[in-house]
Amino acid sequence: MKSLFSSFSGKDVTKFLKRKDSDAGEAGRALEELRGALYNELRTSEGAKRQQQRLCGPVVAMTFNFLVAVGIILANKLVMGKVGFTFPIFLTLIHYSSAWILLAILKAFSLLPASPPPKATPSSSLFSLGAVMAFASGLANTSLKYNSVGFYQMAKIAVTPTIVLAEFILLRRTISLNKILALAVVSVGVAVATVTDLEFNLFGACIATVWIIPSAINKILWSNLQQEGNWTALALMWKTTPITVFFLAALMPWLDPPGALSFRWDLTNSSAILISAALGFLLQWSGALALGATSATSHVVLGQFKTCVILLCGYLLLDSDPGFVSICGALIALSGMSVYTSLNMKGSKEAHSDQNQKQSISSLQPKGTQDETEQPKVNDAFNVA
Repeated sequence: MKSLFSSFSGKDVTKFLKRKDSDAGEAGRALEELRGALYNELRTSEGAKRQQQRLCGPVVAMTFNFLVAVGIILANKLVMGKVGFTFPIFLTLIHYSSAWILLAILKAFSLLPASPPPKATPSSSLFSLGAVMAFASGLANTSLKYNSVGFYQMAKIAVTPTIVLAEFILLRRTISLNKILALAVVSVGVAVATVTDLEFNLFGACIATVWIIPSAINKILWSNLQQEGNWTALALMWKTTPITVFFLAALMPWLDPPGALSFRWDLTNSSAILISAALGFLLQWSGALALGATSATSHVVLGQFKTCVILLCGYLLLDSDPGFVSICGALIALSGMSVYTSLNMKGSKEAHSDQNQKQSISSLQPKGTQDETEQPKVNDAFNVA
């Protein structure tokens, strides 16, 4: 009886240990699968792009960009006015150099999202984006120095039809008649709102005119590369910022006044410039996120929305008096923006549902079938009606 009990107990212990080993093996395999899934999600360009789309949709990206844009306007007014740093190209160079350093730190700690394979995007596209970005950012700050804010906004109105025309010529991309009418209302409203602040000189007007084309191309490239490729905002910034820094350094002797090296770099002035540089990095990042989540045209409308909000907030909160005509123009522009945003959100929902269906179908296909049938993914929600 004793031996039988011992034999029975030994069998139970053996079964129990085997069950425990099996459970441990299944838990280990599940842990490895989870770890592999997380690695693929965060350390590949496709996974990083999905994370960006999941965490930073159109509303979040545009709100982030709007808040940072307002902050950097105040910071740059402090730097260019009270601090007396009247070197717009040099200030832009400091912004992008600081952004490059911050991106290098993220890269060193393996926090930078992965980039697509080199063959996925031609190096000429990245070089063009970096060069155009230098002209767009540098000439924008130079235009603000020599022209009034109102004239700068009037020049920005011309960016909208330039983007629409360029996207049609280069990408065969069209927008609906309803969106065209909404954009026309926005442009007229902004023109009326800023017509009382048109101060410029010949050099400033030339700079503003030259700035229109690189500004439009810059926004189109940022939006197109993120939506047609697996680029995230930070990964694309890492590849293009060095090129931008190079071209800004080349532009500085031609457009900046002399005396940059003799500027008084004390603690107060340096702190103000560093705050502006930090906001410059956030502005570049948030702008790239907004362009990746929406479109080049939507990003221009966001900038015009910022102008109208600042004008109305000054009237309501700071007792400024822009005039009845300017207030009416801002309200007209805001109504056009509301219609344009509503049309975009409607298109966004339809495009996202179609994209989710395609992803579900592709995930069920064998790998070989996916490779044969895979088509370029374009987020057209904010581009094509």
